[in-house]
Amino acid sequence: MARKIQEINAGSMADIAFLLLIFFLVTTTMDTDAGLGRMLPPMPEENAEEPPPINERNTFIVLVNSQDKLFVEGEPLDISQLREKAKEFIANKENRDDLPRKEMIYVEGLQREELICKTAVISLQNDNNTSYKTYIAVQNELMAAYNELRDEFSQNEWGKKFDDLDKDQQTAVKKVYKLGISEAEPKITK
Repeated sequence: MARKIQEINAGSMADIAFLLLIFFLVTTTMDTDAGLGRMLPPMPEENAEEPPPINERNTFIVLVNSQDKLFVEGEPLDISQLREKAKEFIANKENRDDLPRKEMIYVEGLQREELICKTAVISLQNDNNTSYKTYIAVQNELMAAYNELRDEFSQNEWGKKFDDLDKDQQTAVKKVYKLGISEAEPKITK
């Protein structure tokens, strides 16, 4: 007489597999890529007039070529010097004639007028063949220049870093050191 082989009850296997799948989906973290936090300017109105010409002294030109070489104001510059050069341009602490013109502007959060470079713009242009690493490094140095100036101002005004200020204080500091980075369309080299 042949022995009958016992079957394994697999009815609950699907339930167990489903529960394991849910467990791993819930407990697994997904790495997300972070982009550059920039707010794009609004679209110009159809009947908007031409913007006024930009004064050269108000523009800090940063170029990165296809060999990842950095040129600031037409002169070669090491990326380690970019932050200080940008800070010098943005703040114009000595009120030099070759740097952005300073104006007295009333800043709501400070309850007083402050002498600021309202029209300072950093113009950044890359080549299509610029490496992503260099592009991000230049972006980081330019943002670090603004962040350091904002931190210095916050320390002098309230004795705190910019990130530790309340929203109204941060808004006031952002009016003093308004982010002005303009990215031109990349150059195409052949």
